[in-house]
Amino acid sequence: MVGRRLSRQDGNSKPAGGVQLSYKPNGKLTFNYSNYIGTEGLNAVRVNRIYQNFYAIAQLTAQFGLTAGFDYGTQQKVKGESAKNEIISPVLIAQYKFDPKWAIAGRFEYYKDKNGMLITTGTTNGFQTKGYSLNLDYAPFNNAVVRLEGKLYDSKDKIFTRNTDMVNNNATITASIAVAF
Repeated sequence: MVGRRLSRQDGNSKPAGGVQLSYKPNGKLTFNYSNYIGTEGLNAVRVNRIYQNFYAIAQLTAQFGLTAGFDYGTQQKVKGESAKNEIISPVLIAQYKFDPKWAIAGRFEYYKDKNGMLITTGTTNGFQTKGYSLNLDYAPFNNAVVRLEGKLYDSKDKIFTRNTDMVNNNATITASIAVAF
Protein backbone atom coordinates (compact mmCIF):
# COMPACT_ATOMS: atom_id res chain seq x y z
CA MET A 1 0.00 0.00 0.00
CA VAL A 2 1.29 3.42 -0.91
CA GLY A 3 0.02 5.45 2.09
CA ARG A 4 3.36 5.88 3.85
CA ARG A 5 2.85 8.97 5.95
CA LEU A 6 1.45 8.73 9.42
CA SER A 7 0.60 12.40 9.79
CA ARG A 8 -0.96 14.97 7.52
CA GLN A 9 1.46 16.56 5.08
CA ASP A 10 2.22 20.22 5.83
CA GLY A 11 0.16 22.42 3.50
CA ASN A 12 -2.34 19.67 2.63
CA SER A 13 -5.60 19.98 4.57
CA LYS A 14 -7.41 17.02 2.99
CA PRO A 15 -7.63 13.66 4.79
CA ALA A 16 -6.51 10.43 3.19
CA GLY A 17 -7.41 6.86 3.98
CA GLY A 18 -7.79 3.33 2.81
CA VAL A 19 -9.45 0.02 3.40
CA GLN A 20 -8.34 -3.58 3.50
CA LEU A 21 -10.63 -6.54 2.89
CA SER A 22 -9.37 -10.07 3.32
CA TYR A 23 -11.31 -13.27 2.66
CA LYS A 24 -10.16 -16.78 3.56
CA PRO A 25 -12.71 -19.30 2.31
CA ASN A 26 -10.57 -22.12 3.71
CA GLY A 27 -7.11 -22.78 5.10
CA LYS A 28 -5.56 -22.94 1.63
CA LEU A 29 -6.88 -19.75 -0.03
CA THR A 30 -6.59 -16.07 0.81
CA PHE A 31 -7.94 -13.15 -1.23
CA ASN A 32 -7.02 -9.59 -0.35
CA TYR A 33 -7.95 -6.12 -1.58
CA SER A 34 -6.55 -2.90 -0.16
CA ASN A 35 -6.44 0.69 -1.32
CA TYR A 36 -5.31 4.23 -0.62
CA ILE A 37 -7.43 7.23 -1.54
CA GLY A 38 -6.15 10.72 -0.90
CA THR A 39 -4.48 13.82 -2.23
CA GLU A 40 -0.82 14.54 -2.83
CA GLY A 41 0.93 17.90 -2.68
CA LEU A 42 0.15 21.29 -1.21
CA ASN A 43 -3.46 22.55 -1.21
CA ALA A 44 -2.83 24.97 -4.10
CA VAL A 45 -1.65 22.20 -6.44
CA ARG A 46 -2.79 18.96 -4.77
CA VAL A 47 -3.92 16.13 -6.99
CA ASN A 48 -6.07 13.09 -6.27
CA ARG A 49 -4.43 9.67 -5.97
CA ILE A 50 -6.06 6.25 -5.84
CA TYR A 51 -3.87 3.18 -5.38
CA GLN A 52 -5.26 -0.36 -5.27
CA ASN A 53 -3.67 -3.71 -4.46
CA PHE A 54 -5.20 -7.13 -5.15
CA TYR A 55 -3.58 -10.46 -4.32
CA ALA A 56 -4.46 -14.11 -3.89
CA ILE A 57 -2.50 -16.79 -2.05
CA ALA A 58 -3.08 -20.45 -2.85
CA GLN A 59 -1.35 -23.04 -0.66
CA LEU A 60 -1.74 -25.89 -3.15
CA THR A 61 -0.01 -28.50 -0.98
CA ALA A 62 1.65 -28.43 2.43
CA GLN A 63 4.93 -27.73 0.61
CA PHE A 64 3.96 -25.61 -2.44
CA GLY A 65 2.20 -22.25 -2.60
CA LEU A 66 1.54 -19.53 -5.17
CA THR A 67 0.88 -15.84 -4.72
CA ALA A 68 -0.44 -13.66 -7.56
CA GLY A 69 -0.95 -9.94 -7.18
CA PHE A 70 -1.75 -6.80 -9.11
CA ASP A 71 -1.37 -3.14 -8.18
CA TYR A 72 -3.07 -0.33 -10.08
CA GLY A 73 -2.82 3.34 -9.24
CA THR A 74 -3.93 6.62 -10.79
CA GLN A 75 -3.12 10.22 -9.99
CA GLN A 76 -4.33 13.43 -11.57
CA LYS A 77 -1.68 15.10 -13.72
CA VAL A 78 -2.91 18.60 -12.80
CA LYS A 79 -5.37 19.74 -10.13
CA GLY A 80 -8.86 20.28 -11.54
CA GLU A 81 -8.26 18.32 -14.75
CA SER A 82 -9.30 14.77 -15.59
CA ALA A 83 -6.04 13.60 -17.25
CA LYS A 84 -4.30 10.99 -15.10
CA ASN A 85 -0.98 9.18 -14.76
CA GLU A 86 -1.16 5.48 -13.94
CA ILE A 87 0.89 2.71 -12.44
CA ILE A 88 0.51 -1.02 -12.99
CA SER A 89 2.43 -3.76 -11.23
CA PRO A 90 1.69 -7.50 -11.48
CA VAL A 91 3.63 -10.04 -9.40
CA LEU A 92 3.84 -13.85 -9.24
CA ILE A 93 5.59 -15.76 -6.44
CA ALA A 94 6.08 -19.52 -6.10
CA GLN A 95 7.37 -21.04 -2.86
CA TYR A 96 8.41 -24.61 -2.09
CA LYS A 97 9.09 -25.80 1.48
CA PHE A 98 11.44 -28.75 1.18
CA ASP A 99 11.82 -29.07 4.96
CA PRO A 100 9.81 -27.64 7.90
CA LYS A 101 12.57 -25.05 8.43
CA TRP A 102 13.73 -24.51 4.82
CA ALA A 103 12.03 -23.00 1.77
CA ILE A 104 12.96 -21.70 -1.66
CA ALA A 105 10.96 -19.12 -3.60
CA GLY A 106 11.03 -17.43 -6.99
CA ARG A 107 9.42 -14.14 -7.86
CA PHE A 108 8.61 -12.25 -11.07
CA GLU A 109 7.34 -8.69 -10.94
CA TYR A 110 6.80 -5.86 -13.38
CA TYR A 111 6.41 -2.19 -12.55
CA LYS A 112 5.25 0.45 -15.00
CA ASP A 113 5.31 4.08 -13.85
CA LYS A 114 5.90 5.75 -17.20
CA ASN A 115 5.22 9.31 -16.03
CA GLY A 116 6.99 9.20 -12.67
CA MET A 117 3.93 9.19 -10.41
CA LEU A 118 5.89 7.42 -7.64
CA ILE A 119 9.32 6.72 -9.16
CA THR A 120 10.86 9.55 -11.15
CA THR A 121 13.68 8.61 -13.53
CA GLY A 122 13.84 11.54 -15.95
CA THR A 123 14.02 9.07 -18.85
CA THR A 124 11.87 8.71 -21.97
CA ASN A 125 10.01 5.60 -20.78
CA GLY A 126 10.00 6.34 -17.07
CA PHE A 127 10.23 3.45 -14.63
CA GLN A 128 9.31 0.34 -16.62
CA THR A 129 11.19 -2.47 -14.94
CA LYS A 130 10.99 -6.25 -14.65
CA GLY A 131 12.28 -7.92 -11.52
CA TYR A 132 13.33 -11.51 -10.94
CA SER A 133 14.39 -12.96 -7.62
CA LEU A 134 15.26 -16.26 -6.02
CA ASN A 135 15.52 -16.69 -2.27
CA LEU A 136 16.42 -19.34 0.25
CA ASP A 137 14.73 -19.06 3.66
CA TYR A 138 15.68 -20.72 6.92
CA ALA A 139 13.30 -20.50 9.90
CA PRO A 140 15.26 -21.46 13.04
CA PHE A 141 12.20 -20.56 15.16
CA ASN A 142 8.48 -20.08 14.43
CA ASN A 143 8.86 -16.30 14.66
CA ALA A 144 12.17 -15.81 12.79
CA VAL A 145 13.40 -16.18 9.21
CA VAL A 146 16.89 -15.82 7.78
CA ARG A 147 16.85 -15.08 4.03
CA LEU A 148 19.49 -15.12 1.31
CA GLU A 149 18.16 -13.51 -1.87
CA GLY A 150 19.42 -12.80 -5.35
CA LYS A 151 17.61 -10.15 -7.44
CA LEU A 152 17.89 -8.96 -11.00
CA TYR A 153 16.14 -5.84 -12.28
CA ASP A 154 15.88 -5.17 -16.02
CA SER A 155 14.61 -1.75 -17.11
CA LYS A 156 13.47 -0.39 -20.47
CA ASP A 157 15.72 2.68 -19.98
CA LYS A 158 19.17 3.07 -18.45
CA ILE A 159 18.19 4.01 -14.90
CA PHE A 160 20.74 2.08 -12.82
CA THR A 161 24.31 3.13 -12.12
CA ARG A 162 27.22 0.73 -12.46
CA ASN A 163 30.52 2.39 -11.62
CA THR A 164 30.08 5.64 -13.55
CA ASP A 165 27.89 4.26 -16.36
CA MET A 166 24.10 4.22 -16.68
CA VAL A 167 22.82 0.70 -17.45
CA ASN A 168 19.50 -1.12 -17.98
CA ASN A 169 19.97 -3.78 -15.32
CA ASN A 170 20.99 -4.21 -11.72
CA ALA A 171 21.80 -7.36 -9.76
CA THR A 172 22.06 -7.75 -6.00
CA ILE A 173 22.56 -10.46 -3.41
CA THR A 174 21.20 -9.67 0.05
CA ALA A 175 20.87 -11.39 3.38
CA SER A 176 18.29 -10.48 6.01
CA ILE A 177 16.84 -11.59 9.32
CA ALA A 178 13.20 -11.00 10.21
CA VAL A 179 11.78 -11.54 13.69
CA ALA A 180 8.10 -11.21 14.63
CA PHE A 181 7.09 -10.27 18.17
